[in-house]
Amino acid sequence: MSQSTGGGEPRADAVALPDAAPRAEADASQADASRAEAITRTEAVIVAAGSSLRMGGPDKLDAILAGKSVLRRSIEAIAGAGVRRIVVVTNAARVTELATAEWMPEAVIAVVAGGGRRQESVAAGLAALATGPAPTAGAAPTARPAPTAGAAPTARPAPTAGAAPTAGAAPTAGPAPTAGPAPTAALDPIVLVHDAARPLVTAALVAAVAQAVADHGAAIPVLPVAETLKRLAGDLIASTVDRTDVVTAQTPQGARRSLFERAYEQYPPFGPETWTDEAALLEACRIPVHAVAGEATNLKVTVPADLARARAILESHPDIPGPSGLGRVGLGMDSHSFGPGEPLALGGLQIDGAPRLVGHSNGDVALHAVADALLGAAGLGDLGRLFPADSSTPHGIDSRVLLSTVAQRLRSAGWRPSNVDVTIVAARPKLAALLPRMAVEIAAVLGVEPDAVNVKASSGNLSGPEGAGRSISANAIAWIVPIGSGRAAADDDGRGE
Repeated sequence: MSQSTGGGEPRADAVALPDAAPRAEADASQADASRAEAITRTEAVIVAAGSSLRMGGPDKLDAILAGKSVLRRSIEAIAGAGVRRIVVVTNAARVTELATAEWMPEAVIAVVAGGGRRQESVAAGLAALATGPAPTAGAAPTARPAPTAGAAPTARPAPTAGAAPTAGAAPTAGPAPTAGPAPTAALDPIVLVHDAARPLVTAALVAAVAQAVADHGAAIPVLPVAETLKRLAGDLIASTVDRTDVVTAQTPQGARRSLFERAYEQYPPFGPETWTDEAALLEACRIPVHAVAGEATNLKVTVPADLARARAILESHPDIPGPSGLGRVGLGMDSHSFGPGEPLALGGLQIDGAPRLVGHSNGDVALHAVADALLGAAGLGDLGRLFPADSSTPHGIDSRVLLSTVAQRLRSAGWRPSNVDVTIVAARPKLAALLPRMAVEIAAVLGVEPDAVNVKASSGNLSGPEGAGRSISANAIAWIVPIGSGRAAADDDGRGE
């Protein structure tokens, strides 16, 4: 190649270097395609059978984190990453509850009972994956079958002759197995094992681990240790540990299914050894485990303080799926004409001496407007679809019952009312003295503080059917926020599912 002249200008016959940008873009595109392909061949076991002893109270997996339980977030994160077949392993008492949960993603093909140790639970999940339905190419995953608590292994195999090696020790007999990719990916899929207590895992990390398994046979995400490590002798510092090559392990941890099966053949899940994660088992079998960069946000919820950290992470990392901490706004409107009979039901009150409003329910337009505003904000349809005006809805039903049901559905979807503003348009009866009581009644039905509800009224100024005294209408604006955010975060009781 020609050299440039002393003046710094290239000679006319100088050869231009090719632009590296297109090549870099092509390499990145190829890497993205490779990760996407790896995900389509990936299955997962989500381990949710722990005891939560360190939380010192309710099950940590039921704790509400920005509108959803920790367990739900973890399952949806793995499904949302594109994993098409998932088995959830839980304790036997919760199998039916979780298998029938409305929010459970279609990618979950089974919910099975786990064992007393992690390795027993993972083995139960692997067995369910091996026998469960396989998705049809290009089709949505099949619906999970009704599970039975017996899905987990129930009997311990007889121990093999000879003393078992201690946990973590490498076996001394037999050749070391190789960890290369299986020749037929469809028959030897990638299997990821994820802690249900890690609800903030991102799709990028799931894809990175899956790709590393496709390339190397087994992989886990790790983070470098930032703190100085000390070794104790009683209550005294014995020495400082060199942290140069020390990392902390995260999940999901993955391997080819055949490698997990080979490892469990060598160390049966009900054997005397106890493995704290899948990498420890694979290491003991001399199966190489590749390390990929983990995520600092992929924390494990272990103690109550971790929930506060997780909430802060969700607020500051919009790339992690979850409801926005800013909440949502909905608008509701309703109108009913006066009819025969009394009393008038309005704003949760019964007003004697005023004619009732015509409707399939008791016709409380204010509560109907609030209900529609809440449903609209949460994206849950409308009151007419939830309570159609037919035989499925009792005639004359109290609208407070309707609104209470809507509030429950809202919380089941991970939201809570934060503020409601109602405007009633009516020429009759006079409402000014009743508005504060209406606000208190609506707040009680919604389960919020009275100052979170405002009710005001207009006479209609002689305009339209309301102004002429033939009907009453109401408009409502509702602001909803994720459960676990805002001023009521400390009061969330974990019943958001």
